[in-house]
Amino acid sequence: MKIAFVGKGGSGKTTLSALFIRHLAASGVPVVAIDADINQHLGAALGLDESEAAELPAMGERLALIKNHLRGSNPRIASAETMIKTTPPGDGSRLVRICEPNAIYDACARPVELDGGAVRLMVTGPFTDADLGVACYHSKTGAVELFLNHLVDGREEYVVVDMTAGSDSFASGMFTRFDMTFLVAEPTRRGVSVYRQYKEYAADYGVALKVVGNKVHGQDDLDFLRAEVGDDLLVTLGHSDWVRALEKGRPPRFEHLEEVNRRGLRALHEAADATYELRDWERYTRQMAHFHLKNATSWGNERTGADLAAQIDPEFVLGEEVPAAV
Repeated sequence: MKIAFVGKGGSGKTTLSALFIRHLAASGVPVVAIDADINQHLGAALGLDESEAAELPAMGERLALIKNHLRGSNPRIASAETMIKTTPPGDGSRLVRICEPNAIYDACARPVELDGGAVRLMVTGPFTDADLGVACYHSKTGAVELFLNHLVDGREEYVVVDMTAGSDSFASGMFTRFDMTFLVAEPTRRGVSVYRQYKEYAADYGVALKVVGNKVHGQDDLDFLRAEVGDDLLVTLGHSDWVRALEKGRPPRFEHLEEVNRRGLRALHEAADATYELRDWERYTRQMAHFHLKNATSWGNERTGADLAAQIDPEFVLGEEVPAAV
């Protein structure tokens, strides 16, 4: 299951991403966690110290390796240089799976030990001073989009992505790559503004969207969120002494998280799992092709000097039954 956490900056989405990742790890299921936010804080939220987080290998710096691996023997892709962030898989492409060993995990993923088990953590890498004026952050997240485009995940396998804040996710088709998107919203006008943007943009693409109310301190806050987001409000979370201790560098064992917040995480888990039966791999593949054509026309063909529309394999449909290429 592919799960995204989105929301405005400061909403608490990274903290909730990390709590959900901890919950999944404690449930004993395999998890790949990805920090795709311009502010790289997921590692710290999972308990890494600053030096450990700084040493995580950046996917954005290993884009050539990622492209070469995913390209495989696909005859429609002349070279890794002609792959862009939206390039879809086709016959001969190497697909990736949650539990397998592969070159991308070897280069980009590191195990993080949590109370309930270990997860694989991957990060896009920070937006540095060297990038200013010459790049946008989407050049970093392109590695994540390619990974998701080639990912075959099944029931009770999880990829959790902490997305960049606000509506920046709509700069590419990555927002359609998820089975469930959890939008973290505070009970304020600004807090629900990103929800309205997501709701509007995602309406035509079948994106499953649920709101997680955060920093909810009373009935008035709850009533406000219910009035603003209606049935999309899945659960609300309030103050957590456990989270405060984590932020001070003294995390208790996860089993001591407040029961009200544990119930909230179970509700997120159940909502994500419920989308499994709704999967439509043909629609998923069709959306990849749609956004690839848009990117090819707007900038990709000119930048690569190739007709990137030819990369689309009209006979290929991604799905759990597709065998992995050697």
